[in-house]
Amino acid sequence: MGPRILAEMSERFYINCPLAPGPLQLAGPEAHHLATVCRLGAGAEIRLFNGDGQEYPARIATKERRAVILEVLGEEPVNRELPFHLEIAASLPKGDRVQFLVEKLTELGVTTFVPLLCERAVVIPGEGKLERLARHVIEASKQCGRNVLMQVSAPVDWASYCRGGEEGEMRLLAHPGSHEVSQQQIHANRIRCSIGPEGGFTANEKEIALGFGWQPVALGPRTLRVETAAIAMALSAVLTKKA
Repeated sequence: MGPRILAEMSERFYINCPLAPGPLQLAGPEAHHLATVCRLGAGAEIRLFNGDGQEYPARIATKERRAVILEVLGEEPVNRELPFHLEIAASLPKGDRVQFLVEKLTELGVTTFVPLLCERAVVIPGEGKLERLARHVIEASKQCGRNVLMQVSAPVDWASYCRGGEEGEMRLLAHPGSHEVSQQQIHANRIRCSIGPEGGFTANEKEIALGFGWQPVALGPRTLRVETAAIAMALSAVLTKKA
């Protein structure tokens, strides 16, 4: 694979600091990825983003032992976000499935992901786990072209999550035996969707949700894993809202 193809596949890099035209020193994992993995040299043009919604075209000036010196050439507003707020809340699945979940929600344009603490939850994320999830968001954003990072919130217990939110939002609760989500008429500009753990929400949790105005919806006749259900909810909300 030639260097030009590598450049086209790997030209977006995340910088966790304010960006503006002028010189910039890139260090750490992103510098290693640019210089060692992508093998980009002086003169190569790349694009930077920091989550503020802009893209920053840049050129590699020099490569040093532990850093890369860039010249930021300007800033461009590039909007690839959904025109509404979409929040997905779910109990975390085990193992690598949670990485897959976060990556796909990022690609679908989800605004916020909330790890839920439910009665049947099997994964209780600590600070280290949340940091890894945030890194997965960055990597997925680099790949899919998002310039605003999906937010990963701190874990929230079910009752607190149910009573939260804003007036006028739509609240969808994944629950078997309900009307399918594709049959819902979605007009709100703020949508929250919740998915329970393996085994689903308990009867008590469903009653709590109903008391706070959540609408039960089904995702078809088959039993879905957490990550599949969350992705299906997000995709259904996007497609139904567009329609």
